Amino acid sequence: MTPQERKAAVAAYKERKTVAGVFAVICTATGEAWVGKSRHLDTEQNGLWFALRQGSSPFRTLQAAWNANPEADFRFEQLDRLPEDASPLLRDMELKERAGRWMARLGARALQ
Repeated sequence: MTPQERKAAVAAYKERKTVAGVFAVICTATGEAWVGKSRHLDTEQNGLWFALRQGSSPFRTLQAAWNANPEADFRFEQLDRLPEDASPLLRDMELKERAGRWMARLGARALQ
């Protein structure tokens, strides 16, 4: 990669839009579900799976289920996305409200 290509790639990365939303992690073996919210929904699974593989997830119940079942038994689902023009002031409140609705709907635990 040339220096110009690298510079262009870094600039494109910095200018990309982030999508906030609500997601679920579901264990198909046990039927357990966990719901969380993220300001960076498109990259959330990578960080979450990395922490789980390392055994360092702050979510104890999810980590325990991960340790007891194979990785293939888990799936990540994007449940709800906020519009790109959502106000930053209202975004956190809206994410919390939507996550609460999804937890009730799925009978899931919260990832916070």
